[in-house]
Amino acid sequence: MGANLLALTWVVVGITLLVFMIVKLKMHNIVALLISALFIAFAEGMSLTKIVPTIETGLGGVLSTLALIVIFGAIIGKLMTESGASQQIADTIVAKMGIKLLPFALLIIGTIFGMSMFYEVAFLITVPLVISIAQEAKIPYMRLIIPTIAGATMGHSIFPPQPGPMALVTAFHADIVQVYIFGFIVIVPTIICSGILIRYFIPGLNDMPLGNVMKPAQKRPASDLPSFAISILVPLLPALMMIIASICKLFVSQNSLIYKLATFIGSAEISMLITVLVAMWVFGYRRGQSGTQITKHLTAAIEGISNVLLVIAAGGVMKQVIIDTGIGSRIVSLVGHFPVSPLILAWLITVLIRILTGQGAVAAITAAGIVAPMIAAFHVSPVLMVLACACGSNTTTLMYDGGFLLFQQSFGISLKDTFKTWGALEFVNSFVGLLVVLALSLVVK
Repeated sequence: MGANLLALTWVVVGITLLVFMIVKLKMHNIVALLISALFIAFAEGMSLTKIVPTIETGLGGVLSTLALIVIFGAIIGKLMTESGASQQIADTIVAKMGIKLLPFALLIIGTIFGMSMFYEVAFLITVPLVISIAQEAKIPYMRLIIPTIAGATMGHSIFPPQPGPMALVTAFHADIVQVYIFGFIVIVPTIICSGILIRYFIPGLNDMPLGNVMKPAQKRPASDLPSFAISILVPLLPALMMIIASICKLFVSQNSLIYKLATFIGSAEISMLITVLVAMWVFGYRRGQSGTQITKHLTAAIEGISNVLLVIAAGGVMKQVIIDTGIGSRIVSLVGHFPVSPLILAWLITVLIRILTGQGAVAAITAAGIVAPMIAAFHVSPVLMVLACACGSNTTTLMYDGGFLLFQQSFGISLKDTFKTWGALEFVNSFVGLLVVLALSLVVK
């Protein structure tokens, strides 16, 4: 018991050190994560000869599974923006659902963009569109921003091939089709609460000023936009390919060519690569752009997410240290004495890491190293564990969190108003999501 408690203590001290370096010393996240991981390794008595291999394994493990996914996601988002596909999706869904159902339309738009693009990309694409819609409809802009961001953050946190959920699916060996099915069950009531109902409880929502940083999007004429069908198909294509491939594998022998082909095409990397090629054709070459122009878009997209990708990789080092030192197993042994659902414990662990580190994907990846042993120890559904951790990684945050700052600085609102809006919707996302996962655990084993 004492050794297990000491292991937990070292993790808490290491994460506290991480927060101090980021918040007080203004140290770069990558350096801070590596130093914190080294502190935990030394505190746990890891052999000096094993520390460097652990760092290499942690970095390599994350980059090998997530690098291409993050890069391809940024490219798809860039091509959708430059071609006007994002505007086409927003215009069509809003037109079909009308002013009365506008908040629900924006829930759908936010979720689609969140699950198909890196979050910062989805934010910067959707927000100017939503401000334009709010001005046209004469609705206070924040009443429409909240449902959009609620959908985007939840879609990004729950559905593969986004980095956080993809890392959880890989670590827990969860069935990806079930993650989509149960993820949809989780996300619907959650974003209705966090994007629609919550607005009735936020005072002063209609009077929040809009700064001059985020401008309304300039509308392109409909004739310049790609069709709605192709605009919506491209961002959803990876999910469709992975689901179809998983279903096909249920009905054929593992030694068959169809099974092997489905495994290949249904992998996150290949499905994303195919989607990138499709996007380059329909949003680039087919619309008269040259190879040079398309390459510039791809280069800009990759440059934009390079820092985020390396921060995620550094989070992988922290996770690997927790695994290689055996801390994860000892924490499981410690919390096994608590009369609490392992899903709640997994959620709490991920919430704490997200609040302390300010990175959703890092929280999911780090929590995976701690939580993975719980699945076998407590006979928990890997899919529900993925969703519990995913909800935990999407929670209320503090001033050093990238999502918090992006929201606050983009609209030029006060810290108080940011906590009332971003903070509240993120808390509801996380808490209601956990409640739905717990309800599912009553019938899913």
